[in-house]
Amino acid sequence: MAVQVGNRAVVLGASMAGLLAARVLAEAYQEVLIVERDGLGASGPRRGVPQGRHVHGLLARGQQILEELFPGFTQDAIDAGIPTGDLGELRWYFNGRRLRPATTGLICISGSRPLLESRVRARVQELAGVKILERHDIAALVTDEAHSRVTGVRVQQGEGGEPYTLEADLVVDATGRGSRTPVWLEEFGYGRPTEDRIHIDLSYTTRRFRLPDESILRGDLSINPVSSPSHPRGAFFSRIEDGLCVLSLTGVLGDRAPTDLEGFLAWTRTLPVPDVHEVIADAEPVGEGVTFRYPASIRRRYERMERFPDRLLVLGDAVCSFNPVYGQGMTVATLEALVLRDHLRRGTPVPLRFLRDIAGVIDVAWDFSAGGDLGYPEVEGRRTAKVRMGGVYMAKLQAAATQDSSVTSTFMKVAGFVEPPQALMSPRMVYRVLRGAKQAALTA
Repeated sequence: MAVQVGNRAVVLGASMAGLLAARVLAEAYQEVLIVERDGLGASGPRRGVPQGRHVHGLLARGQQILEELFPGFTQDAIDAGIPTGDLGELRWYFNGRRLRPATTGLICISGSRPLLESRVRARVQELAGVKILERHDIAALVTDEAHSRVTGVRVQQGEGGEPYTLEADLVVDATGRGSRTPVWLEEFGYGRPTEDRIHIDLSYTTRRFRLPDESILRGDLSINPVSSPSHPRGAFFSRIEDGLCVLSLTGVLGDRAPTDLEGFLAWTRTLPVPDVHEVIADAEPVGEGVTFRYPASIRRRYERMERFPDRLLVLGDAVCSFNPVYGQGMTVATLEALVLRDHLRRGTPVPLRFLRDIAGVIDVAWDFSAGGDLGYPEVEGRRTAKVRMGGVYMAKLQAAATQDSSVTSTFMKVAGFVEPPQALMSPRMVYRVLRGAKQAALTA
């Protein structure tokens, strides 16, 4: 049960993390102001989300939480013509081999990032007391004289606007990878948080297409030959809204697909399976190709700080930015929103307690993505015994999933944050993994 804990909360950034934070803050504060640098009227990708043009994944638990926070969200998406399907029935390829499809009951909402974000934003704006301040730059945090408590934020509307202060009982930083909270903390005498980095030098090169005949997909929603150390080039192909399809080609360690159509199509021939090239070879290109570079995953270890100013929270990519090929960002943001709601139900959140609690959420996602990236020998990082053993087991599990739909189902539930990682290590699952991996080796 929500309780009123303050008059005004200010959220920095209208990202998915910021919007979801605003959703739960609206239960506890009379007024919630979202400060956003970009204009939000256009339907396409915005400057603050440079990865917005590329394929995005909303994992199963993320979809479930959106449905919980915004009842009817999934059906509204279906009614609006956004393609949906069962996550386990998509065409998944790992290490060049297709996983055996499985009916999981987990819903994949296959919309573009701008569309999903706009639908969440529309639902948030319907909430009483919530207002978005568009085209506002964030100048600085405002604190008390001792810098022990944040009391507001200085903002400026446009380049010529006069700076003014928004007083707040709570400020939430959801400004993403470019967050200035580390700088502000240093200026206030707290020091910066330590950081973990995994340098993967990922690139996404994306184009949209209109298929002459969707029957070529054989009813599939998505085709995903996922990159791996054995097959570093990967792709995500999905049907999206408005009868369009989007294809993002992924390269790692500096490898990048061309943006021009001829080079783009040629690159699809180098994928470990021919499916993607066969689908788009005769498709009509829509728009130009775009590239997004992602140098490294970054985790800021706020939870390890000894001191932190009161009335300031940080979440989303501002705390941890994951390699996007694992599709974790939006779903982790939904999980963090639930943690925030739990804290709000106990009163005004205590920053370090909140940051330590969301660290538990981040741990699961970070171990999964960092472990995958460290599977590339060229990627620098500490490979503990846990990481090495996890890599060996995951390779066997993915091999077993090419033979056993039950393994596929459990894998998708864990990767989608519906089941805990321990589900992959149950005696029954270990038996199926070892048996399936042996069968896969015999059929390779």
